[in-house]
Amino acid sequence: MAKNESRRRSIADAGLAVLAREGSRGLTHRAVDVAAGVPTGTTSNYFRSRDALVEGLVERIGERLAPTEDDLARRSAGTPGPELFADYIRDIVRRLSDDRDVTIALFELRLESSRRPEVAAVLGAWQRAGFEGDVAFNAQTGLPGGRREIALFHYAIDGLLLDRLTTSIDPETSTDDIIDDLVAGLLR
Repeated sequence: MAKNESRRRSIADAGLAVLAREGSRGLTHRAVDVAAGVPTGTTSNYFRSRDALVEGLVERIGERLAPTEDDLARRSAGTPGPELFADYIRDIVRRLSDDRDVTIALFELRLESSRRPEVAAVLGAWQRAGFEGDVAFNAQTGLPGGRREIALFHYAIDGLLLDRLTTSIDPETSTDDIIDDLVAGLLR
């Protein structure tokens, strides 16, 4: 049976919403069927096992959080420096903040990966590829920061988003101000 890619993405989106709302224990084929508004068993037609579902969700997270070609082209054409790097970081934080369910689902998968090696393998491969893409983009565009600085920004962004998506320790300080401080402190 040929699979409808649009329906597959819709089911994966419903899975991300379930994961964000219910946590990893609530992520079942049946719960995704209900959230997607499809007949019982539809999710398992697209994702045969829980591992296949998790792999599909990780793939969909990548699609939904990816920068647009226009964003990448604009940054590639910009003057390399801390300001452009801060703009790049702001864009990452904006995409993660604007798609709250996807980011919460990603955090849920990261927590689950600490308990399930099969999730760690899928998520780890995706994260390493994204990290290497960021390193390559910086090198290609001349943006400041090497592997170490980019890793530090990933750690900082994760903490910033966890703070902003949950109970913030400093909700009065703007996210842009925090990013400016991070860039100034980490790029020295």
